[in-house]
Amino acid sequence: MALDNPDLKDVLKEVASGALQLPDFQRDWKWDDERIRALIATVTLKYPLGVVMSLHTGGTPQFKARPLQGAEVCEGATPDLLLLDGQQRLTSLFQALHQDRPVETRDSRGKDMKAWYYVDIAKAVGSPADRDEAILSVPEERTLKRDFARKVVLDLSTTERECATGLFPLNFVFDTHRVGAWQQEFVRDPGNWPLWMKFQDQVLNNVLSFDVPMIKLASTTTTDAVCAVFERVNTGGMLLNVFELLTATYAGNQDYVVQRGDYYRLPDEWKQIKYVLTTAYPVFGRPEGGPEEGLSSSDFLQAISLVRTWEAKQAGTVTSVSCKRRDLLNLPLADFIRLAPRVAGAFAWVGGFLERQSIVRTSDLPYRTQLVPLAAVRALIGDETDAPGADERIAQWYWCGVLGEMYGGSLETRFTRDTEQLIDWIRSGNSVVPDTVAEAAFLDDRLNTLTTRNSAAYKGIYALLIKQGAVDWYFTDRPLAPGQLIEHAVDVRLIFPKAWITKNEPSRAKYADSIVNKTPLSLRASKSMSGPPSTYLKTLSLESGMRPAWFEDVVATHLVDVSTLREGDFVRFYENRAKQLLDLVMAAMGKRTVFRDSMES
Repeated sequence: MALDNPDLKDVLKEVASGALQLPDFQRDWKWDDERIRALIATVTLKYPLGVVMSLHTGGTPQFKARPLQGAEVCEGATPDLLLLDGQQRLTSLFQALHQDRPVETRDSRGKDMKAWYYVDIAKAVGSPADRDEAILSVPEERTLKRDFARKVVLDLSTTERECATGLFPLNFVFDTHRVGAWQQEFVRDPGNWPLWMKFQDQVLNNVLSFDVPMIKLASTTTTDAVCAVFERVNTGGMLLNVFELLTATYAGNQDYVVQRGDYYRLPDEWKQIKYVLTTAYPVFGRPEGGPEEGLSSSDFLQAISLVRTWEAKQAGTVTSVSCKRRDLLNLPLADFIRLAPRVAGAFAWVGGFLERQSIVRTSDLPYRTQLVPLAAVRALIGDETDAPGADERIAQWYWCGVLGEMYGGSLETRFTRDTEQLIDWIRSGNSVVPDTVAEAAFLDDRLNTLTTRNSAAYKGIYALLIKQGAVDWYFTDRPLAPGQLIEHAVDVRLIFPKAWITKNEPSRAKYADSIVNKTPLSLRASKSMSGPPSTYLKTLSLESGMRPAWFEDVVATHLVDVSTLREGDFVRFYENRAKQLLDLVMAAMGKRTVFRDSMES
């Protein structure tokens, strides 16, 4: 690592030539107009800009590079340095002080704008405290208008008009010929000479002699060190994503380029994988993309790492299964290409498994992260997951993770343990169960506090009610099926209305939002559920066209004692249903039921 202090002028020349570029994992980020003006003021005062950090190229891995925004670099230009920290500062200064085009930025309302930057000569030679006010921006057409753009209040469209107003254009501050020509026009009025001399001494010379403290990392710096450095010094506040770093690393893989004649495009590959998965199984997210939801690229990479290190452990080349950050950063392109199809197929199997558990929408998924070791297990042992008894053990492990709320904390260690232990449990059939199964617990009073989708157990009980055969109270022809959940807009609905509880059982109002008082029903059914339960039951029975006794059987499929609804007995309803839900939970977890009074008297 070396520290250098090159002139800003030379740094911006390197940006323009492509000698200094960005690693492709850097995100585009646009500073707003106010920050750019403040930055320019800092440079004109020769105040410290802050250290920037770069990486010498030529190391391993080789990151794919791209120019800073606005730089017109010749195709194929090879950089000497990659900019790790300082992108926004140098991009803003390059566009404002070097390129002969307006700067692409945003105004104070966040609206995109293009602007030229000027310095007011008279204000700039005053007190340094007023320097911020001396820097101004004007729109792309170089005019400022007021009165709904009907009146021009500032016209800088020609050099003569710039000089007349005493506003110096900063976009060619490093071009001595253009500065000289502008100066000649400005001092046509001899009275401007003293002002120009002060401006040159107090402003221009500061810019021309401004240096940039730059740390230059050696080309031998490792990938994970680059990532760690980037995250610790990145002034934009946007942490680096492993997927983005691998995108650049894989794109810079020269062996692949030599073999295929093109670089590897990881985002395109992931987009196709996710499109196939989400088209078949909506639980994984949206096929059309947009903000990443459901299954993430990180989930996929972690599953691949679990598979890769498990195989390596079996071969004796590593000592442990792992999917930590360093494992992902060190994932070779060849191994990704080899394992990605198998892991994608494993996630497709996971989608089918979730569908059998009546979990078909992203919003209903208790833990996205729990799918990582499950996909790894499927990728590693394949059809063994379909063997007699295997599906039951996998389901028990899954529901213990969900209802025991085991996947809410630090996960990397649990990922590795579950991958190895679940494989052993499936294969051996012995009584040594995975830690997730052995450690999972569900206390009956937890039912009282399960009130929102923020809890995995809340979503889990909702899914179990559907899985065990709940029939909708309006579409009563058959039990709810996975396809109907989306078609009929099935969601959790209150059984006893909150307003009814508040009025008739005010001391029990805190239990109104509990999962005990909710059940999966269609939107159409919920529209008829107004007033006391005894009233809406009659309405729904008539709408279904069923005999009352048969309709009561339908209501009972939700583990509801119908008599408590008819009688408006919320306390007895709650106690009875809590016991049945606890039995349902314990059956899914393979645990023994222990029930205490779940509602305080």
